[in-house]
Amino acid sequence: MKDIAISRRYAKALLLIGKEDGQAETYREQLSGMAAFLARETELSSAIANPIYECDGRRGVLKVVVEKLGLSPVIASFTLLLFDKGRFGYLGSIDETYQELVDELNGIAHAHVVSAVDLSEDAVEKIKASLSALTGKDVILNLEKDPGLIGGIVTKIGDLVLDGSVRTQLQNMKESFKRGESV
Repeated sequence: MKDIAISRRYAKALLLIGKEDGQAETYREQLSGMAAFLARETELSSAIANPIYECDGRRGVLKVVVEKLGLSPVIASFTLLLFDKGRFGYLGSIDETYQELVDELNGIAHAHVVSAVDLSEDAVEKIKASLSALTGKDVILNLEKDPGLIGGIVTKIGDLVLDGSVRTQLQNMKESFKRGESV
């Protein structure tokens, strides 16, 4: 829970700067690039975060990395601020939160759709259109296949879960029978 609060606080602060100077998309790309680079270069990331090494030395290495990546002054300062405040380890989580906030700002929602079988292009478009109408936003679908559903789909968009799977319907019927209700 603390991770989420920290990530959200820093991501919101960066978004405010991005909205103010009109560079939210640029910051999105650069922050994402920095987070991806450090996720790939695990030894470098570990060395920067490791308190065994002298703080000034680690900060110097981070500064060189930021310069080599050619990051904007705002993202460079932001990255160094995270380091100085002991929040450098949250960079990946802050990046994820920032991506979500910028999507929200741009009227984009992400939905996770799990189906028992591969969905046709037509079905995907209908689901996308329905979710767009429901949310009033452009929807990006993340599709997943789970034969355990037996049939139907389960959709999660934000905090809303729409479960139309046969598995859940069967479970509900089972519970009804246990309680002595007629179906």
